[in-house]
Amino acid sequence: MPTALILGIDGQDGSYLAEWLLGKGYRVVGWTPQNIAVSLSNVAQILEHLTLTSGDLRDFDGLRECLARYQPDEIYHLASPSSPYKSWQATVEVGDIAGLGTARLLEAVRRETPNARFYQASSSELFGDPSEVPQNENTPFRPRNPYGISKLYAHWMTVRYRQHYGLFAVSGILYNHESPRRGMDFVTRKITHTAAQIKLGMAQELRLGNLDARRDWGYAGDYIVAMWQMLQQPEAEDFVIGTGVTHSVRQFCELAFSALGLDYRDFVVQDEQFFRKEDTAQLVADARKAREKLGWRPKVGFESLVHMMVMHDLRILTSPETR
Repeated sequence: MPTALILGIDGQDGSYLAEWLLGKGYRVVGWTPQNIAVSLSNVAQILEHLTLTSGDLRDFDGLRECLARYQPDEIYHLASPSSPYKSWQATVEVGDIAGLGTARLLEAVRRETPNARFYQASSSELFGDPSEVPQNENTPFRPRNPYGISKLYAHWMTVRYRQHYGLFAVSGILYNHESPRRGMDFVTRKITHTAAQIKLGMAQELRLGNLDARRDWGYAGDYIVAMWQMLQQPEAEDFVIGTGVTHSVRQFCELAFSALGLDYRDFVVQDEQFFRKEDTAQLVADARKAREKLGWRPKVGFESLVHMMVMHDLRILTSPETR
């Protein structure tokens, strides 16, 4: 039975990955951050099958101790601040956790479990204001916010530890991926949850920024499969993962509200305070390498994703626990 360590198991990606790995027969060790209030609701249904631990990406000795204790065969580093916009409010902290935290973890891997296979969660935010559309593994990086800059440091440290020390260390450059487990501070979940509230008479309007901003949106449950596939390859390589198709925030709203029998134009208000400079970036994945080498393709389409999310929010808002 191989052992997988998932840092950030409480999050959207970590929980889907844990389910996937358990189904593959793995022993799954889930790592959550210390001194931060986290919810285990995403893994509640599989909690009894997990081994849980906690730590701090700023604690090098603690990371070494964790690896020495559990001796994982595969390590999935999904633990870091996840909001590009909010990273402007905590630039030093984001750099210390997402950037230097990855370096500490890689060094701990080198010392304690050098034969483990390591996955680093990179992001399309590495491309920032892209020099070409779509973007592939050879597109120059041009991050535009502290989150992207920190992820760039983590990405290059992963590459250099692979090249210098021979670690099996890869980065998955993932584009936006959503699900019913997405945090409420992300625009997709904000839309589906508020649409469900409006349907139930619990809200009257939804205020958003630029409705014409476009994103390459996929389903998180598909993307975690790519993470696993990267660690099963004969050689360690980095991959861009995305659908290659963009949709606007307006289209997302239209689908979410229409699934509930509503017209989004009656409830959505465009508010300039939510406009962001980054909304003009054309981040679109060219995932041909993943298709050719991993055989990876997204299975859940955009319309199905939106429908899945809004129906989930409608269910939780009408459940006895919510009322």
